Amino acid sequence: MATSRMSVDSSGTPLDFSSRPPEKQLDRELELSEVTRARLTLEHITNKWAVLILTVLCPQPARFNEIMRRLDGITHKALADALKRLERNGLVTRRVLTASPIGVEYAITGLGHSLREPFQALYAWTLMYGPALEDARHEFDAAHDGAS
Repeated sequence: MATSRMSVDSSGTPLDFSSRPPEKQLDRELELSEVTRARLTLEHITNKWAVLILTVLCPQPARFNEIMRRLDGITHKALADALKRLERNGLVTRRVLTASPIGVEYAITGLGHSLREPFQALYAWTLMYGPALEDARHEFDAAHDGAS
């Protein structure tokens, strides 16, 4: 009896490739590996604030408080944590300013700039399709109101 190799998806659900020819099994496992790598990378750059922070820093470096003023609704802790993640991932640099008043300035790196085009496309998409998403949410909520 042949044993099949079992893999699991990100939620731990077993994936059965036993019905696939061996070469297709390998292709599918490589695809899952690529998805995992992509997921790990996306986790670092697509959190709630990262895209907006990078957008603020694209034209020019900015001090912490300036970034905070431009991102309505972000807390001090959320901004500090997000900037630290972006710096750790090589997307922004942090420079302590010795001029008066003493402060910290953040700038986007070359790696961070490489995200400019995809982020601009995503931003344009949100402007174009945001109303459709809102309509879909309202329709869904109306259809499922009170249904549990």
